[in-house]
Amino acid sequence: MARAAKSRRSTGSGRKSTARGKRGGKPVRAILRRVAPWLLAPVVLVFLLILLFSFANPPTTHTMWREARRLGEVEQQWVGINAVAPVMLRSVVAAEDANFCEHWGFDMAAIRNALDNNARFGGSTISQQTVKNVFLWQDRSWLRKAMEGVITPVVETVWSKRRILEVYLNVAEFGEGVFGIEAAAWRHFRVAPANLSAQQAALLAAVLPNPKERSASNPSAYVRRRAARIADGAATIRKDGRASCFED
Repeated sequence: MARAAKSRRSTGSGRKSTARGKRGGKPVRAILRRVAPWLLAPVVLVFLLILLFSFANPPTTHTMWREARRLGEVEQQWVGINAVAPVMLRSVVAAEDANFCEHWGFDMAAIRNALDNNARFGGSTISQQTVKNVFLWQDRSWLRKAMEGVITPVVETVWSKRRILEVYLNVAEFGEGVFGIEAAAWRHFRVAPANLSAQQAALLAAVLPNPKERSASNPSAYVRRRAARIADGAATIRKDGRASCFED
């Protein structure tokens, strides 16, 4: 009899332990249910913005906002890609991403070259730069690069190459406080983007990697040499068909 009573007590204790274990799991699931919407919300928002910006123009970017706070104001006015000289489109592609029409957002050859040269970051395509400018920020970090790596293929899937280039040309910085090809063409050459010459287009494209320290209207010897190479590259990609994805 004594043994039976002891056994019953032991069994009861086991039930309580199991019950406590089950109750202990509930708070974890409750926390996950509460946190999940906050984790998913940014993902959903970015996806909706990608869909929206496939036809609507981004009103501003983090870089424009930051520079406007620093300088007081910035110059930027949206212009459709049809109102930009075709040679400007080819010049930007020749300067920044010669294989723009041939990749899906990442130029693997350029990435391998950057890795071979021990570059911490490098090989960014026009698609990646567009994602960085429109959806992210400029500071270099692995977090930003990881987010860029996730968003870029989505943008490549939803947007056309022509749309990617159009957005890029309107948000890229061409000088201190000067954003987009419309403001850049008027600031540096006093012409509309549609009237840019091949030399002017090459000079504008030549300042893109470092727009605060390079000038298209008052170019250094280095910028002139770079512009000459870009002009040759623009002519080459026109001849060999690498401009087919963004030209009418």
